[in-house]
Amino acid sequence: MKSPLRVIIADDHPVFLEGLQTILEEDPGFTVVATVPDGQAAVAAVGAYQPDLVLMDLRMPGTGGVEATAQITARHAGTTVLVLTMSEDDDSVFAALRAGARGYLLKEASAEDIRRAARTVANGEAIFGPRVADRVISFFSTLSASRSPAPFPQLTSREREILSLVAAGCDNPAIARRLALSDKTVRNHVSAILTKLCAATRAEVVARARDAGLGSNGAGR
Repeated sequence: MKSPLRVIIADDHPVFLEGLQTILEEDPGFTVVATVPDGQAAVAAVGAYQPDLVLMDLRMPGTGGVEATAQITARHAGTTVLVLTMSEDDDSVFAALRAGARGYLLKEASAEDIRRAARTVANGEAIFGPRVADRVISFFSTLSASRSPAPFPQLTSREREILSLVAAGCDNPAIARRLALSDKTVRNHVSAILTKLCAATRAEVVARARDAGLGSNGAGR
């Protein structure tokens, strides 16, 4: 039979802490080895008990949950942290994740959701409550959308590098010296660039590259 997960609960609200302990110990898959009222005590308890999991509140007196999480995850690779808190603002969510928390639930979560999340993070996976998950997805979607795609995606990275130098005013010999290539290799790359961009002349390529923001570093011959 698989051993129950050994858990420490860190929360400064005695009534909630007692209720959470009851929720876990109703399931034979968990055993609560310690309950503590602040982050400093949580760090000390993890050192003493080496639990599988810490259920961590964020807003506690003294050492808060974020700092405690960072210390625990840095010192105890075998212990996972699941945040269980009232705080759902972006700063709290991402501070906890940067500190190493593997999951983030709000205290409104049901007993079954808490037990399921505890098992999930103890198994090495990550889990977020529904509203928190929406925030994480929104953050990364916005971040991805804010990144402009590289111009001329049909070109290779080397061709794009040469195009940038062409747009900056470098002739083929200068590009060859700069990139430690032969003149013939540079000519072949320039010819490929003209073909891929359907450009008739070097001047046309230069104009299009500058419109796309390439060559603005003022490189010379």
